[in-house]
Amino acid sequence: MLHYHLSAQNPLSGYLQIRTVLENINTPELYLQLPAWRPGRYELQNFAQKLQDFRVVTPEGTPLPCRKVSKDRWQVETQGQAQVHVHYNFYARQMDAGGSWLAEDFLYVNPVNCLLTAEGQEQEPCLVSMAIPDHWQIACGLPTVAPKTLQAQNFDQLADSPFIASATLQHQVYEEQGIPFHVWFQGECQPNWEQLIPHFRAFTREQLALFETFPVPDYHFLNIILPYQHYHGVEHLNSTVITLGPAELLMSPALYKELLGVSCHELFHTWNIKQIRPIELQPYNFTQENYFRTGYVAEGVTTYYGDYLLARGGVFTADQYFQELNTVLKKHTVDQGEQHLSVADSSFDTWLDGYKPGVPDRKVSIYHKGCIAALVLDLEIRRATQNRRSLDEVMRRLWQEFGQTGRGYREEDYQDLAQQVAGIPLEDYFREMIFGTVSFEKWLAPALDYVGCTLEKLPSALPYESFYGFKVNPALPAAAAIGYVAPGSPAAAVMAVEDELIAVNGRKVENGNLVNLLAKPEPIELTLFRQKKLQTVRLAPDGLLHLPQYNVRKKPEASPEQQANFRAWLKQEF
Repeated sequence: MLHYHLSAQNPLSGYLQIRTVLENINTPELYLQLPAWRPGRYELQNFAQKLQDFRVVTPEGTPLPCRKVSKDRWQVETQGQAQVHVHYNFYARQMDAGGSWLAEDFLYVNPVNCLLTAEGQEQEPCLVSMAIPDHWQIACGLPTVAPKTLQAQNFDQLADSPFIASATLQHQVYEEQGIPFHVWFQGECQPNWEQLIPHFRAFTREQLALFETFPVPDYHFLNIILPYQHYHGVEHLNSTVITLGPAELLMSPALYKELLGVSCHELFHTWNIKQIRPIELQPYNFTQENYFRTGYVAEGVTTYYGDYLLARGGVFTADQYFQELNTVLKKHTVDQGEQHLSVADSSFDTWLDGYKPGVPDRKVSIYHKGCIAALVLDLEIRRATQNRRSLDEVMRRLWQEFGQTGRGYREEDYQDLAQQVAGIPLEDYFREMIFGTVSFEKWLAPALDYVGCTLEKLPSALPYESFYGFKVNPALPAAAAIGYVAPGSPAAAVMAVEDELIAVNGRKVENGNLVNLLAKPEPIELTLFRQKKLQTVRLAPDGLLHLPQYNVRKKPEASPEQQANFRAWLKQEF
């Protein structure tokens, strides 16, 4: 049994005091390990950098020899002690869905950030006790076995079970198929339960119908609603943490839509990645990168279903669903990375730079390209089977054959199942859409046509982007600093990222007037600073459309057959 005790001498400091009691030690040396990353974010985060005053002592307080052997691993000389105590402070000041936060009025902890284990004791039961006020509640997927005390079967379960403790938690429960789904809110918000619960029921029913069985006995939506704009969600074994804001706008159409989308997405992860897991993540190795190439399944398919099931369940209208899909297309086409790295290779490279923009035109997002690929595959299977089968059956079989059995799936297993369900070869789809760098348009346009929809390719809302092929970065302090230059565009011949535009044809660039100064496609003279040196360049349009926008919409001329396909796919009238 490992016993973790959490307390806070001064919440304002941000430091959480942690004491870990390790028992039944019978070796002269003990190795302690803190995780280096957390499930749901496939990059090393090196949580050990947030530890302070690390020490190991006997139960009586006598120090034991201890030395660090890696950035997050310690060697302890036990000196015959059957029990040792590990003390340290953890800086809990990361407010997002994957962090931990200490405040005067509530405590939020992701155990994977801050709790360590001992080598050889990973399968031992774990207790977590908290020094919190008696009237505080605890929201967590773990059972409460004593006042202020949670219990996990082993370290993996503990690492995957975040919790919130406070006196101001708001809580409702709904049941589907006899399974309780807990919805918790922490923050100064006023959830409209009469509106919210029926919508949560709707997408929960859709997911249960798709997979037929649920992996866990209960589920917890842990929502932290913040007083400022924010959006983040992370999946866990039988829970999710969602951080959103601003609190006063929780039930506004825009933020409520985000709450529904991220909640549906994270619940889908209960099957897809928490149970249907790539073989490379079976089991997790918290000490190093766990490379895998199927992020387009783990995250891309989940991103697709997160919004699609809201439409299929009647929570979103078709137009609302298309708005979300168009947002995905906008994010996917922010640069030309699709031409240089496949979504499978980008999955592998998630550990390298998957959570930051990175250098231009190098990679694609497993979320956005993966979502588009999942939509295409769903419609390809429907077309091949005259709507008798779909991606639903692929995911259900992944659950039954790999998730329920505890087997990790291989990349070829997903491809094989997709072809079995479709009843036709899908080599071209996988070669071009998953393993290749073919433009998404080639596959998405005909797939959408099957359901009476079209993929529009439109000029950018900012004319100079379409005429010349460059974007301005609003995050940079200069009035008009170049944020992106499209390869092969007129701008690519004379402009570079971080150039600062000073004047157009002698007119000063200021107060957002760039749109007016570049409103017509004509040759222009640009004055700019490049690396603090003043330069003048000439820029001329080439008559081509650069940096286009893409929109999905219904075709007014859709045939009765296409409209029937649409109804079978979205469960809505055309």
